[in-house]
Amino acid sequence: MIRLENIERTYVMGADTIYALRSVSLSIAPNEYVAVMGPSGSGKSTLMNVIGCLDSPTAGDYWLNGHHVSSMNDRQLARARNRDIGFVFQTFNLLARMTALHNVEVPLIYSGMKRRVRQARARHALETVGLADRMLHRPSEMSGGQRQRVAIARALVTEPSILLADEPTGNLDSITGAEIMKLFDKLYDAGNTIIIVTHEKAVAEHAKRVIRLIDGAVTSDGSPGASR
Repeated sequence: MIRLENIERTYVMGADTIYALRSVSLSIAPNEYVAVMGPSGSGKSTLMNVIGCLDSPTAGDYWLNGHHVSSMNDRQLARARNRDIGFVFQTFNLLARMTALHNVEVPLIYSGMKRRVRQARARHALETVGLADRMLHRPSEMSGGQRQRVAIARALVTEPSILLADEPTGNLDSITGAEIMKLFDKLYDAGNTIIIVTHEKAVAEHAKRVIRLIDGAVTSDGSPGASR
């Protein structure tokens, strides 16, 4: 599903070249549950952006579902994001004036799907994350955990091949965060491929595989226990 070969991402700052990723090579198969860990500045957010087609590598090759992402133009990258990847962000990124149902519908509106079909899909996604009774509530009327569930439903509604989550419990208390991780466990058990970027060991321990980065390079790749 995902194959990276010798991926590098550099940034030029004046006379200096900053290496955010250094010769990263890895593969992720369908229905894997992967955590990407590392301290601040380790390159984990850059790796997430490359995998999510939000950024292009400076060098190396990236294949997503058989498509050579490294050679795509901006329009092709946007198509790949919409088709293959469901994003879950730490800050939820919900539209304040819209109900949960309408927030979840948004990605389908851009695809040109008919209203009746997209509303049915959005309802099903909200039911999947346990929010059947909160569909007509706005973000301000929901708890942080409920808002994150709406964000997860929005990521699911396009039926992506990958769920990519960036610090999904970062704005939640420990109890609510644990509930969100149980939801990711359930989605994994249902057959979803999940990649979570996190600095929290408790979050990474839910994954079946942990990739650890330091200074832009992969330093370990294995089970949660092996990565400590």
